[in-house]
Amino acid sequence: MLKTIVLPVALIGAFAGAHADEGQWQPHQLPQLKAELKRIGIAIPADKLADLGKHPMSAIVSLGGCSASFVSDAGLVVTNHHCAYGAVQRNSTPEHNYISNGFLAKTRADELPGGPNALVYVTDKLENVSERVLKGLNPAMSGRARHEEVESRIKALIAECETDKMYRCSVPSFHRGMEYYRIRQMMIRDVRLVYAPSDKIGNFGGDVDNYEWPRHTGDYAFLRAYVGKDGRPADPSPDNVPYRSKDFLVVSAEGLKNGDPILLAGYPGRTSRYKLPAEIRAARDVSFPARVAELQADLDAIAAATKGDEALVVRYASVVKSINNVLKKTKGLLDGFARKDVAAIKDVQDAELRAWLVKHPQASVSPTLMADLDAVIAADMALGDEEFAWSVATNSDLLKSARTVFRLALERQKEDALRESGYQQRDLSFIKARLTRLEQSFSAGVDQGRFSAGLQRYAALPAQTHPQGLDALLPAPDAVAALYQQSQLGDTAKRLALLEQDAAAIAKSDDAFLKLAVKLHTVAKSLEERRKEVDGNLERVIPQYMQAVIAWKQSQGKPVYPDANSTLRVTYGTVAPYSPRDGLSKGPFTTVEGIVEKHTSKEPFVVPEALTAAVKAKRYGQFRDPALGTVPVNFLTSADTTGGNSGSAVMNRRGELIGLNFDSTYESITKDWYFDRDITRAIHLDIRYMLWVMQEVDHADNLLKEMTIKYPRK
Repeated sequence: MLKTIVLPVALIGAFAGAHADEGQWQPHQLPQLKAELKRIGIAIPADKLADLGKHPMSAIVSLGGCSASFVSDAGLVVTNHHCAYGAVQRNSTPEHNYISNGFLAKTRADELPGGPNALVYVTDKLENVSERVLKGLNPAMSGRARHEEVESRIKALIAECETDKMYRCSVPSFHRGMEYYRIRQMMIRDVRLVYAPSDKIGNFGGDVDNYEWPRHTGDYAFLRAYVGKDGRPADPSPDNVPYRSKDFLVVSAEGLKNGDPILLAGYPGRTSRYKLPAEIRAARDVSFPARVAELQADLDAIAAATKGDEALVVRYASVVKSINNVLKKTKGLLDGFARKDVAAIKDVQDAELRAWLVKHPQASVSPTLMADLDAVIAADMALGDEEFAWSVATNSDLLKSARTVFRLALERQKEDALRESGYQQRDLSFIKARLTRLEQSFSAGVDQGRFSAGLQRYAALPAQTHPQGLDALLPAPDAVAALYQQSQLGDTAKRLALLEQDAAAIAKSDDAFLKLAVKLHTVAKSLEERRKEVDGNLERVIPQYMQAVIAWKQSQGKPVYPDANSTLRVTYGTVAPYSPRDGLSKGPFTTVEGIVEKHTSKEPFVVPEALTAAVKAKRYGQFRDPALGTVPVNFLTSADTTGGNSGSAVMNRRGELIGLNFDSTYESITKDWYFDRDITRAIHLDIRYMLWVMQEVDHADNLLKEMTIKYPRK
């Protein structure tokens, strides 16, 4: 086994002469980057950036999958249009299609409910609890026993943190299980839709332009956080009042130019920068191609089932948009792996690490460590193939709902502390929200089409990937229709009522989907237990490897930041063009003239008449960029971003909001696995375009007055 390498928390992430831009830094690491931040022109002291209780970090929030920021002291939140798309879609009907027409609440009384899954998380405390999670673990434990012991300790830490019910706490791992931090967040549960432009602005270019540059998308929307009159989070109620945000970002219309520095803060989802070569090859050669085929097939099934029915198209709009986004990103990863052999690059790094370990006794490893790594990674990939097959075979929202209520009933037989994570008392509101919001994005006919098609695809997968015992329990594709005729789970009230029933009652139910869920439980439980065994072994071996990686990188004076894991991170960079291939250079700004040029009168390139008229009349006012001579729409920077950074605040050197992150260039997608500083570019909405549309097109004067906007000096 690897000898212990003592690495103080302050040292992890130490920066010495590394390239700028790369790195998704935990806020407490930023003082280590003081010299670099100053060098690129950031005026905010690094110590202030590290303080979650001070501006600007105190204004940065999570939406649980997207990022956002407060822009007034009355809980006004700005994020991406696609992050608020679910709320827009849930409030839309064919008669009041806010997707196509946009929505603006002129008064607070006009604001619409965001829906059961609309939440705002305000992070206010972070503490290193690694010792409490890891100390004294018996090295002889099985993988499953180790995983369950770690989970038990994490649940205890969370329960200790959540004695005040206004907080939601979590204990994510960093460096693949080497460190654990407890994070406390205030979870605001009453979130309302304030303003979203038409998708002809907010989603201009649609899936055609997704991940492409040049881009001309006004990807922004506004929400508002509400709390009880006592200032504490409360369930949605007409009596609630706007949250008095302690800090908020000043919106700057002063703009940027090529080479200017930026800070970007948000909640990036997942990166895989420290994956081993075998893991990269498995993704490139097996799992990603399979995922692309599956996502496309599911989209085809939805398209066939919704064809010709506008109401169904609206109902599944958010689902389709989400699947399309994942599909294009996965295709981009495959294209990126084809363009640059990341696995080969990692082979070289892996060989260098092994050679370094041999020469440095303080970090030497036993001969079995690398063999242990190979074994646990192989087990992980093999089980992943079965889990993928399971997901294909069970692609039905009604079946997922049935499995959820049955599993919850089983877990409720245990003491709360002994229940599986996700089924404790603290999780009930999330389960209710999932079961409730299904009514806005579900149709029995569409679900039936997806389920039947999924079963056909499952049957075609290699037999060795089929979970043991599953085949005999699944219905034939042509027998699926009968399940929907013999189920009442499509009724929201009846779905929710099942949350009160015990396991015995559910097991005796005549509902076809509940009966199927009960039958499938044994196979699902077996997969879950095997996953615990694999994860426990990964959590035992990988952190030791990561300790060696960190020591090796620090010996070279390189930065060491953890992979993204949906926690608050800060990155930085500069406004910069790039060259995706020889002889082609792409500039860092697009303008409103480009929108008019792209207009085809066909979706997704339809431009609202009011916008076209404003451009033709050159009504640019104070949002006109002096160098460009017009209003900028989107811009590029070298910031290090990934999924989850959607809606992240892009700030200037003083911490003022000058943009919103919403995408990356297609050539950048592989940055989740390998950061190539020459071509990696993030795409941002220029805040001047947002303000211009609000003034000239949508006349959102009430919101323009509410925000504190810093205009250019005349």
